[in-house]
Amino acid sequence: MLEIKAVRMELPADANIIVGQSHFIKTVEDLYEAVATTVPQAKFGLAFNESSGACLTRSEGNDETLRDIAVSNAQALGCGHTFVFVLQNAYPINVMNAIRNVPEVCSIFCATANPVEVVVAQSEQGRGVLGVIDGSSPKGIEGQADIAWRHDLLRKIGYKR
Repeated sequence: MLEIKAVRMELPADANIIVGQSHFIKTVEDLYEAVATTVPQAKFGLAFNESSGACLTRSEGNDETLRDIAVSNAQALGCGHTFVFVLQNAYPINVMNAIRNVPEVCSIFCATANPVEVVVAQSEQGRGVLGVIDGSSPKGIEGQADIAWRHDLLRKIGYKR
């Protein structure tokens, strides 16, 4: 028997969340170092669910509130080898390459500031992530004014010249 449900992630209004999968207890320390050395001004909390041995939720971070939120989200998921970052003062685009380059990272399910639900399957063995619902469905196709707004925004925030 397989049960499927959506688990809503909680995050402050001015934060981003990154949810991914890894495979080793060393993950929590390696991910901490990757983000702390890539964007020193970033505030973040990180939680990682072990899936063998003691099966604990391990955590790190440089902000206690964000760390607590990451732990709460990881425990709500209850999926082994899953990590949750809650990030402020930086954007996922600033840290994604550093996270991907951590050898034990298998995949990243989402990186967003949108409301997000993680679709979880539960069997007799445990729980696993099937995918994510990130934000809302499209409401139309961008027109010329929308294209101009997008171009201006990317240049204004320094991602394009």
